[in-house]
Amino acid sequence: MDQNYSEHYSVMLRDCLRIFGEELDVNSTSPIADMTFGAGGHTLALAKEFSTSEVYSVDQDPEAFANGQRLIKEGGLEDRVHLIHTNFTNFPAWWSENKSNKPLKGAMMDLGVSSHHFDSFERGFSFREDAPLDMRMNNSDDSIPTAADILNTYSEEDIANIIFEYGEERLSRRIAKKIVETRAEAPIKTTKELENICFHAYPANMRHRRPHPATRTFQALRIYVNAELKVLSDTLPKLYELLEPGGVLIVISFHSLEDRIVKRTFKEIFQTDKNAAKILTKRPLTPSELELEENPRSRSAKLRAIKKLDPGGVEFGGKKEKKNKQARRK
Repeated sequence: MDQNYSEHYSVMLRDCLRIFGEELDVNSTSPIADMTFGAGGHTLALAKEFSTSEVYSVDQDPEAFANGQRLIKEGGLEDRVHLIHTNFTNFPAWWSENKSNKPLKGAMMDLGVSSHHFDSFERGFSFREDAPLDMRMNNSDDSIPTAADILNTYSEEDIANIIFEYGEERLSRRIAKKIVETRAEAPIKTTKELENICFHAYPANMRHRRPHPATRTFQALRIYVNAELKVLSDTLPKLYELLEPGGVLIVISFHSLEDRIVKRTFKEIFQTDKNAAKILTKRPLTPSELELEENPRSRSAKLRAIKKLDPGGVEFGGKKEKKNKQARRK
């Protein structure tokens, strides 16, 4: 299965490497963490860029994990790149238990769903082809309800709330009503069935507009099934705490719900002690025109970064610290 893991464009990779390169000491041996291995683009690039550091990465998806083990072995990186099979919400606790004496000099989170998931139609993330409505990132964990389980057992009100809250779908109640009417005849099992329900829940004059009528509902179900927003809210402050003074946390989000959480969390960290943190991105960075030409799927990406300062509020590490040291000598 891992042999067929599809290629994935590493979104805003140039920006990540530039920020880390400007803010961190490239020669430091402190480790770096990447919270989603995916197809390995960010993780392996970090290992190459910071050749004196170990890189730790996580992925809960069994296919991504198997593929990652293969790539790490093929690259002869077993001593420097370490892949952990878990959801990134578990990483701070794992790190504290296993590496408590090693603060991170950098950490990043790419919150996007990989191209592999959208292109592996049998996973149920896309409605381009007919497939079972699964949507679990960790599809080996049967304790997690699938999208089909939710659509066939939740109340109409709960389904409407999920679609509205996580998909920002204004027609959520119409779609939920259509779902409940349809399942009364037979269980809803496939992506094309749900796509058809969403399409016909829309007024006729809105059905052929962009985005497709099913887009927000599919997003909402994926986020809900995998508890993506809760996991993000819980993990961000804990991951920041693992940074050493001078360390940098970068987060790439792909829709407004995620970006709001990142923005709010960074603001809360900064306001707790303005001398202990520096927000490096007053406004989120977005993909360059070149990147959008290379990978149109990057179009909704937003990057935010925050740096942990030392207790006295002094910046150090990377190129900027060298300039600060020279200024202090003068």
